[in-house]
Amino acid sequence: MFDALSDKLSGILDRLTRRGALTAADVDAAAREVRRALLEADVALDVVRTFVDKLRERAVGVEVVKSVTPGQMVVKIVHDQLIETLGVAADPIDLNAPAPVPIMMVGLQGSGKTTTAAKIARRLNEQMRRKTLMASLDIRRPAAMEQLAVLGQQVGVDTLPIVAGQTPVQIARRAIEAGRLGGYDVVLLDTAGRTTLDDAMMTEAAEVKAAASPHEVLLIADSLTGQDAVNLARAFDERVGLTGIVLTRVDGDGRGGAALSMRAVTGKPIKLIGTGEKLDALEDFHPARIADRILGMGDIVSLVEKAAATIDAEKAMRVAERMRKGAFDLNDLREQLEQMQKMGGLGGLMGMLPGIAKIKNQIAAANLDDKILKRQVAIIQSMTAEERRRPDVLKASRKKRVAAGSGTKVEEVNKLLKTHRGMADMMKAMGGAKRGPLAGLANALGMGAGMPSPEEMAKLAEKMPGGLPGGLPKLPPGMPAAPPFPGAPSGLPGGLPGLGGPRGPGLPGLGGFPGFGKKK
Repeated sequence: MFDALSDKLSGILDRLTRRGALTAADVDAAAREVRRALLEADVALDVVRTFVDKLRERAVGVEVVKSVTPGQMVVKIVHDQLIETLGVAADPIDLNAPAPVPIMMVGLQGSGKTTTAAKIARRLNEQMRRKTLMASLDIRRPAAMEQLAVLGQQVGVDTLPIVAGQTPVQIARRAIEAGRLGGYDVVLLDTAGRTTLDDAMMTEAAEVKAAASPHEVLLIADSLTGQDAVNLARAFDERVGLTGIVLTRVDGDGRGGAALSMRAVTGKPIKLIGTGEKLDALEDFHPARIADRILGMGDIVSLVEKAAATIDAEKAMRVAERMRKGAFDLNDLREQLEQMQKMGGLGGLMGMLPGIAKIKNQIAAANLDDKILKRQVAIIQSMTAEERRRPDVLKASRKKRVAAGSGTKVEEVNKLLKTHRGMADMMKAMGGAKRGPLAGLANALGMGAGMPSPEEMAKLAEKMPGGLPGGLPKLPPGMPAAPPFPGAPSGLPGGLPGLGGPRGPGLPGLGGFPGFGKKK
């Protein structure tokens, strides 16, 4: 969603960081460009004025004049100002109230309210271990109640039985009573929406709030609607009273103005963001991490958290032990590729890597997408059990059969095998390292002392060279570099900016991302 804004701001700040000293004229020119970039991203005018005024005030002050690298200091000021605009700190859903805690969800029709209710219920149930009951108060939209019941079955969360003829207020009261009698921790109330703001919807929402006394009132807003989302938030806050905002379709091609404006205009925190259509595509909103992504600095901590949440620790340890013994076969490689798909595919992972924005056009030209992962899995699945265990038996005739069975070319099969050989050699060397940086790296990646925690990986990222998180210790001479991603066309640079030199693997227990090394 922030791609266009990220491109513009990165270009402006790159020009500043190349200069040894900055004049007031330089800062004024940059401030004008930042103002234009924010307006083009559909950020509210009042928010833009405040942002640029504070930027100019701080950027021409003593802190920049006395800085050794004024350009870098301006980047920090823009970064800090983005965080301040987005809300300073993460503000998750508040459940600090007597059970059952009522949470009311409001918003326009089509903003993803019902689906988001199921996502939040799943999150509360699985991650926070809260017994949750969902209730649909939408008596107007056809099959709205049935839709929530189906979603409840998919995420394993109970829904309030449907009783025809009841009003939204009666349903809300029945849901709270059912939550109390059933021993539920949380009751989610999914209210009805309209295609536009009207008095009837606001009056109904106010009546439901009066009857249920919700602890949280969350506005579900579509980030693709831009400035209209800000007006929507202001209207709901004035009539109903909001405690927080959930932005949906953040993975879309919106310009990002809604996220930057809503917190500043309403004063209400953005609590969650929907990052996809799947029922697990919901994330906490961390202003600092979003600011990092906007400025192309990546989001290593979120990447590590996603890895820790999706990787099976026991399976990862078994694979790591096999790697250490040099027994890394194509079955293990297939598991890694499938783990990458679970973590959001290439697109989701690359968006969190530092410096990726600088080579975004080259990646697009190289046609790197999630289809590559699927093709590699298809190639491995087209092999026999013996071929997956012993890739050396794959000679010319077998490769032709595998290529035909997977709908690929022999060249792609060869690239996959080359990737596997490189990873196996590298992992064997790492597993055999008893001391030095390789031994420490092997332990950190789950090959010695168990599966690392996100906190341990975050500390490892902070120690990495190159300013931004991402670099890993250089491997000794003769050590094989991680081969390019199987199937990746030539034309991509040998490594990502800031990652420097041949790389080891980048995720706990995964053994490495195929493709983030120099091409042989």
